[in-house]
Amino acid sequence: MIAITDIISPVLVARGAFWLMVTITLTGALLAVVPRNIVHNILGLALAMFGITGIYLYLGSQFVAMMQLLIYVGAICMTYIFAIMLSPPLELELPKRRKAKVITAFFVSLVTFIVMAQMILSYKWAPVTSLSRDWSIETIGQQLLTRYFLVFELISLLLAIAIIGAIMIAGLVRRKN
Repeated sequence: MIAITDIISPVLVARGAFWLMVTITLTGALLAVVPRNIVHNILGLALAMFGITGIYLYLGSQFVAMMQLLIYVGAICMTYIFAIMLSPPLELELPKRRKAKVITAFFVSLVTFIVMAQMILSYKWAPVTSLSRDWSIETIGQQLLTRYFLVFELISLLLAIAIIGAIMIAGLVRRKN
């Protein structure tokens, strides 16, 4: 009986997979830059990021590949799509900014920055050498599902609220026009 490895070399298959991922990445990069339609640009960006995911898999880094897929292809590209869908058309005239709102936003941002900078500067940072932590995928997964579970649940709740708020604001803007 003839095995498939007798017909096609595993090295040849690996090289073919690598060059396929490089081709997908470069095609996606071109689609992210060349077309004039912004939705096509974002789809090209997603395709390029998907190709990079394949390259990470080829290099044997499954964790980084899945994070690439989840974060860049899933979250970032979808955020861009939401931003485009919820933004007003360019043909519409933008409303005038009120000085009171701009000044209030500036001071709130400044106070937030000062508070966060103060928190960072006042924290007692431990030297890296004293931290003897295991950074394996198993340990990271256990920490995310046990110790930091509430943080990720709160972040997902915040993102859901932000999406619902953006949809509500878009609905209000469309009703006014």
